[in-house]
Amino acid sequence: MTTNKRNTPVRGLEGVVAADTALTYVDGENGKLYHRGYELDQLAGKICYEEMVHLLWYGELPDQSQLDDFRAELVAEMRLPEQVFDLLRLAPPNANPMVVLRTAVSALGMFDPDGGKNTEAANQRKARRILAQVATIVASLHRIHEKPALSADARMGFAENYLYMFNGKPPTELERKVLDTTLVLHADHGLAASTFAARATVSTLAGMHSALTSALASLKGPLHGGANREVMEMLEQISAPDRVQSYIEGMLSNGKRIMGFGHRVYKTEDPRSRHLRRFSEKLSHGAGTADLYEMSHRIEELVLEHKGIRPNVDFYSATVQRALGIPKEFYTCIFASARTAGWMAHIMEQFRDNRLIRPRSNYTGGFDRTYTPVETR
Repeated sequence: MTTNKRNTPVRGLEGVVAADTALTYVDGENGKLYHRGYELDQLAGKICYEEMVHLLWYGELPDQSQLDDFRAELVAEMRLPEQVFDLLRLAPPNANPMVVLRTAVSALGMFDPDGGKNTEAANQRKARRILAQVATIVASLHRIHEKPALSADARMGFAENYLYMFNGKPPTELERKVLDTTLVLHADHGLAASTFAARATVSTLAGMHSALTSALASLKGPLHGGANREVMEMLEQISAPDRVQSYIEGMLSNGKRIMGFGHRVYKTEDPRSRHLRRFSEKLSHGAGTADLYEMSHRIEELVLEHKGIRPNVDFYSATVQRALGIPKEFYTCIFASARTAGWMAHIMEQFRDNRLIRPRSNYTGGFDRTYTPVETR
């Protein structure tokens, strides 16, 4: 008699510890986020994205000389193989940018000079190239069908170059700082679905490009990285501040989910959201998006009043990116660009103490069925 020993599954692996990490700690009970021991509020608005990447990858914030060198290395890598650029040109204009980004990253693996090498030194070189190239893919994809794509300017930093290549003009100092901090806020967030997918993939020794492709495929889903776009679509449907209350109360009375609210881990405010709220308000008047901010703030008040739920990182990310001139189709790509730093850090951490990730499942099918030939079925 065949038996099946059954264990109680944990739906969504909630609360299951799957890895040790020195990178990021999400304190959901107290609404705090730590990177390498620094609480987020110690970093957000005070460091640039290059400093955050250096912290995640190497464990320490850089001094000025290290920062200058690291920034120069990243900007120098903001170029694509011509074959990958051709791939972007071949993508249909209406293609989902996340699908194109995922495909282009996979293609990058064929042209990386470090190929299948998985040594620490090779992985660090690949991480720098991949981080820089992801930004260039996103910026180029935005411009390639209607406007000439632009190359990075060695006189600019990462965030400044990103907006320059994306929008076709150098950003203002406020715009640069807002994008810089937005990238910092999204850089890593523990073992989220996309990060787990990356670590599971690289645990097979498949390599960095394969792992990043898995992460991008996971981030595309609306329950992970795609919520910010849905927030903007909701704001567009509401269309005016005086329609917010009836729209939101109608959604809530019908049991519909308000995108951009609640979090799987945080039991209180997502610490990233308050920084984005501040930026959304600061940018909104100069960018002509004051109504979007006003609607967002009113939605936040209503959802907190009726449901006791606070916004997550996606909610104000939508209005911040709109104010920076980024179309909603690219919101998740910007998220992906930022999170590439964290994905690379987790991939390198997995390589350093690797064991194949191989969970079990409970079998719920039958046993001892009898085969019958096709002609008698």
